[in-house]
Order: sequence, then C-alpha cells, then structure tokens
Amino acid sequence: MQKRALIVGVSGVIGSALAERLLTKQWRVYGLSRGNTAVPAGCESLLADLTDASAVKAAIGELKVDRVFISAWSRQNTEKENIRVNGAMVSNVLNALGDSLATGHVALVTGLKHYLGPFEAYATGEVPVTPFREEQGRLPVDNFYYEQEDRLFAAAGQYGFTWSVHRPHTIIGYAIGNAMNMGVTLAVYATLCKQTGQPFIFPGSATQWHGVTDMTDARLLASHLEWAATHDQGKNQDFNVVNGDVFRWKWMWSQLAHYFGLEAAPFPGETLPLAGRMQDAPAQWQAIAKGFALKEADIGKLVSWWHTDADLGRPMEIITDMSKSRKAGFTDYQNTLDGFTDLFDRLKAQRIIPA
Repeated sequence: MQKRALIVGVSGVIGSALAERLLTKQWRVYGLSRGNTAVPAGCESLLADLTDASAVKAAIGELKVDRVFISAWSRQNTEKENIRVNGAMVSNVLNALGDSLATGHVALVTGLKHYLGPFEAYATGEVPVTPFREEQGRLPVDNFYYEQEDRLFAAAGQYGFTWSVHRPHTIIGYAIGNAMNMGVTLAVYATLCKQTGQPFIFPGSATQWHGVTDMTDARLLASHLEWAATHDQGKNQDFNVVNGDVFRWKWMWSQLAHYFGLEAAPFPGETLPLAGRMQDAPAQWQAIAKGFALKEADIGKLVSWWHTDADLGRPMEIITDMSKSRKAGFTDYQNTLDGFTDLFDRLKAQRIIPA
C-alpha cells in the first residue's frame, strides 16, 4: 500500500527536503503550513495557522495518514512564550489527527539546543561534555524542545502511535523564507562581499574558528526521518543526526571563499556578528538582484543573520555523537563541504544568487 505522510512545516528547510525525498519514493505527501512560501511540487498543501487549534482541525479534516513529521516552530520573545506556543502547535496537530494515528508513527525534529539550552539562555549554564550523546538527558532549564517532546509522549500514550525525536546540528539545505538557514545566509553574505568588495570575514568566535565541529545536511536528515518512521529500530527513540564528518571553520571558511572566487579574510581575533555589520545589505542586495535578474530582491526573505551569528559565535566546542543511530542500523553519510556546494549550485540554478 502507498505510504501516506503529513509533514508539518513542509515549506521549511527540513520539510522541503523530506517532501522531495518521500515523493521520489512514491509516498503520498500532505504538507501543513501557513502558506507563506511554496511547497514542493507534488505535495498536497493544507493551510492553517498551527497555533490555532480549530484552524488546524479544520485543515486536517478527515485526513488519514500513517506517518507524521513535525519540523515547524514559531519564534517568540521569551522561552516561556516559546514553550506555550510551540508546545501547543504539536498538540494541535496530534489532537486533530487523534485516533486515526493508532499504529502510526510521529517523528519530531528538535535540535542541539536540547543540550545547549534555549536562545535566551544559550549555553550560559553548564554544557554537557562533548560529543553530545542522547543519554545525557535534559538541562534544568525551561526549553520548548522539552515541552514539545512531552506533548508528543502524552499524545503517543493517548492515541497509540510510536514516536521518534531527531536532534540535528546546524542544517544545510534549500529553503527560502526560513528563520534558521545558515547555508543561504552565507551564500548571500559571500555574494555581497564579492559584489561590493567587502572582506569575507568569519563572523564567529575563536572557539568555532579553531575547534572541531559538525553539521547536518537536510537531505541526510530527511533520510534519517524516513528510516526511523519505517524501521522498528527507530520506534520510541531519540537520536542525534549529523553528517558523519567533522571540520574546523578555519578550513571550511577558505573552501567557501574559494567557491565564490573570494579570498578568505584572516580571522580578526574577535567575534564580529553579521547582524551588526549588515545595515547596508538590504539596499546592496536590491541592486545586486536587479543587476543579475535574481528572483528575490528582499534580503530579509533570504538571510537569518541572528541565527548564523548564534551558531558561529558559540564559545564552546559543539560536536555530536552518532553511535546510537549507527548501532540501530542507520549508516548514511554526507560530506559537509559537498552539502554547502550542492546548495550553492541549486541557489544559482534557481536564480537566488548570481551564477
């Protein structure tokens, strides 16, 4: 029988990659989103404000699916609001599907803030020893990821489905209008540097520049989500998800510069966040978009300076253990540099950045 999936947050960097993968495997794919950005071709779109329980219930209606993938969140001003809003989003979807999920599977995507803490207290407390491992558990702080997990566990007990939780590191993938997208942000930054003559300066911390780290390609995460949702080894488990290679930014930065025909600037010896240096970027990008006939002249729909600054500015080593997935049978691998360059090639082909 044809597998039927509902992807919550289908237009985001994770949801888009997952939809594209499942569609190539002949799944029937429904996507639930606000409808602010396009969904992948072949996906059946359902529109609702995820924070509105009645709107979600109306959009889902009598829909029957056997797999649900939740990869959506709404950023709020405080973590208490993040907990209230994002926890409700999970419950709104699962309660709308209700008993139809019995014997099905629900996969929730969170991230490494499970180990680092929320944005407003980001890595300010005691950070677990790296590499991060699933058995390290939760920090004693408010965190909307924990609330989402608890809502998932409660619904699984009520409606009888199995679950999985997936914790990627910073994600590389194609999506426009996404709130957390380092790959597209760095592509736009490099393009600005090339076209305006600005130096291509690493904006992050000395720890990130010199230390070892890893990342997650959205395509590998999509494979991991499908695997967990279709194999017994993935049921009722939490998993870290990273590419499988490691690197230092002082090497990666030069590789990204080379792709764009730039000279990587020497590390300045201090953190220089992009958010504090990009005041002229909106007007500069409009001129670049006009000159190269690009599809999107509004830089605000392409970049997330704040999120890239948060990830690259971290004052501690961030690296993730994948042993649990490997032992369970998931052995996919993705070279991180290839993940970046594949994304940049696609951005060029779609006329998001100059070819």
